[in-house]
Amino acid sequence: MSDLTHLDEQGRARMVDVAGKPATERRAVARALVRMHPETAAAVVAGDAPKGDVLGTARIAGIQAAKRTADLIPLCHPLALAFVGVEAHVDVAAGVVALTAEARTTAPTGVEMEALTAVAVAALTVYDMVKGLERGVEIAELVLLEKSGGRSDWRRD
Repeated sequence: MSDLTHLDEQGRARMVDVAGKPATERRAVARALVRMHPETAAAVVAGDAPKGDVLGTARIAGIQAAKRTADLIPLCHPLALAFVGVEAHVDVAAGVVALTAEARTTAPTGVEMEALTAVAVAALTVYDMVKGLERGVEIAELVLLEKSGGRSDWRRD
């Protein structure tokens, strides 16, 4: 079990000790797609959703969520985030809101979970903001796109 860093010698979950690792610049980018009817997407763009500014609210919710990742994911380390950004692109004709989150820090561990948490909560917020228009909205994808820093860099093909 020594290859599984989040398990101790008895096979129990544990937080990894990163005290001996050097602090390096870390960056991660994640994406979520939220699918809806084109009419609902048009309301998002026009600002006509029942709860108001969907994309602005989702952006702030995502940033707040990234800062709380260690409170939500039990084995994550609390990180001092240097930057978190959440951006949205709406394809009205396709009925898709594409959300992208970027997280950066200088730390001995990565920020993938912060980027994923940010975009997941942003997507949930989009759902919450438009559910008065459409109950069938779908969070269709939640993926890590890339990460850099630490032992290796990685990018989704």
